[in-house]
Amino acid sequence: MSSPPTTHDSRASTSSESTEKQNTDGVLERLFPTLATPVRRIGFWTAIVLPFLYVPLLVTGLSTATETGTFLVLLAVNLLALYVGHAHRQ
Repeated sequence: MSSPPTTHDSRASTSSESTEKQNTDGVLERLFPTLATPVRRIGFWTAIVLPFLYVPLLVTGLSTATETGTFLVLLAVNLLALYVGHAHRQ
């Protein structure tokens, strides 16, 4: 008993990739077409470097409200940088 050969429609995958590309590159590119690439690049590298700033805070402990607030702000900025920089392709 053999199963029928499966076919792969390359048009379907190209279409979905194109739609995905439009979704990720949409708003920033439409609003600021000349700034989109540098903003995405900065977001990408910020998302990579920012976690190294967590280390001193976590080593000393989050014992004060200021340290805890600083950690939460760094975390929020990191999440924003991840969102902005996720479409950067290099």
